[in-house]
Amino acid sequence: MSTEVYLIRHGETMFNQLNKVQGWCDSPLTVKGINDLKRTAEALSQVHFDNMYSSDLKRAIDTVHLMKDANRVSEIGKIKKLPEFREVFFGSFEGDDVVDTWQQVGLAAGIGEETDVTKIINQVGIYEFRQATKKADPRHLAEDKEELDERMVRAVKVLTELTRNEKRVLLVSHGDFIKTLGIKYWRKSDGLHDIVFPDNGSVSRGILNDNGKFEIVDYNVNAKQL
Repeated sequence: MSTEVYLIRHGETMFNQLNKVQGWCDSPLTVKGINDLKRTAEALSQVHFDNMYSSDLKRAIDTVHLMKDANRVSEIGKIKKLPEFREVFFGSFEGDDVVDTWQQVGLAAGIGEETDVTKIINQVGIYEFRQATKKADPRHLAEDKEELDERMVRAVKVLTELTRNEKRVLLVSHGDFIKTLGIKYWRKSDGLHDIVFPDNGSVSRGILNDNGKFEIVDYNVNAKQL
């Protein structure tokens, strides 16, 4: 039996609005973020889910409860929180300005003071980009490609075990983590270059098979398209 997974990116947060790096650190949802999520929740209100899951960060937990409260056709109990699906960890860069951070990463990657993250990734590849992020981090705490790959594989394994008897589930995660899953598992990705960053409140749909194989079939779909 396969399980359909609706991956939702949390709503806009204060750090998103202020253009700050937000990985394992947290900030509250904005009014805009909540309003955008209400549109996604309404678009999914007639979709039956056997269960709902969330990253263990508060912005994701708040988002999944909005989805749960709006759904009219599902009986969802206590939300299980999955730390495996939390955001990418940016180490010492957490809370810093995004543009300044990418500039430092670009320098560490050897391509100069580039501030466009897509250009950095497409020039050096996702593996070297993650390595450069760890290198640029003064404390070298940021997750590199190997650490993130290991966590993604573990996340898929955990979800496979949890959903063996579930046909469709909703799971709230984070922008860079969903994007990195997309680079690895989306049929339209080449596994190396950048793909569009998912919007707050967007839906990416994946298929999880009993054998643990995971594939993303729809990516970054907004409420109007659902």
